[in-house]
Amino acid sequence: MTIPSSPAPGEGQTVCVTGAGGYIASWLVKLLLQRGYTVKGTVRNPDDPKNIHLKTLDGAAERLILCKADLLDYQSLCAAISGCHGVFHVASPVTDDPEQMVEPAVKGTENVVDAAAEAGVRRVVFTSSIGAVAMDPNRGPDVVVDESCWSDLEFCKKTKNWYCYGKAVAEQAACQRAKEKGVDLVVVTPVLVMGPLLQPTINASIVHILKYLDGAVKTYTNAVQAYVDVRDVAMAHVLVYETPSASGRFLCAECVLHRGDVVDILAKLFPGYPLPSRCSDEVNPRKQPYKISNQRLKDLGLQFTPMSQSFYDSVKSLQEKGHLAIAS
Repeated sequence: MTIPSSPAPGEGQTVCVTGAGGYIASWLVKLLLQRGYTVKGTVRNPDDPKNIHLKTLDGAAERLILCKADLLDYQSLCAAISGCHGVFHVASPVTDDPEQMVEPAVKGTENVVDAAAEAGVRRVVFTSSIGAVAMDPNRGPDVVVDESCWSDLEFCKKTKNWYCYGKAVAEQAACQRAKEKGVDLVVVTPVLVMGPLLQPTINASIVHILKYLDGAVKTYTNAVQAYVDVRDVAMAHVLVYETPSASGRFLCAECVLHRGDVVDILAKLFPGYPLPSRCSDEVNPRKQPYKISNQRLKDLGLQFTPMSQSFYDSVKSLQEKGHLAIAS
């Protein structure tokens, strides 16, 4: 007797992923295809060689449609989202130029929510950022950063941190627009993302460790950072989409590390590289990691990848793709 196999969770469902060729979005597309979804991925140019990695994913030939779309072109988004059950709005500018960051992030997000409302999708998952959460100079050292925290917009403006400002106001705009349009919106808020690359190009977050490995910097800064693996971020998006009761924000973080901890982990894993051993700030006390909560995603069943594994996989990926010479 043959026992029928249970259908894949996404079988019969079509979802849209904006900015499909990006670092997080590529892993999300891969995971959605593995789970049986048909994926409509928006890209600027479907024929661009930098999107070839999407076309070679398992299931892509049968269930991946790349759609030419721009966040500021509403009709192109409507075409991409038409016929979809859900939308993952991952695309975002990554820049500290206020003109290129703020308006495109906000207007693009509003366009996605409007197009989703028009198409009658059941849920939109919005990719926010720790930049929308943690930029608060008045937060005490014992405060746990969780989903209730927001960045101080005036502080972001004063320090010209337009990326964090843009992500915060884009998330607020997404929530407001979704409320007005009756769209079910859930937010995933990743911290600094590490892990292997699917796309052929280097992205901004991977430079964070590449600069230590290739000798571009001789010291590390006296600073702390929260980290998470890109595969966990992709799974977080899928979990909040597939869990009917999921609502609100979900912080996606594995741990908070000092830069000194990061270079120590890399030095143990890959001793052949010219990793810095000194801090650029030898005057002030070493900054202490802040506390961050990932409980909401753990409650949905997400098991986080340890960052030592994530750093290892990041470096191996950089080597395999030719961005980093293998140390002798």
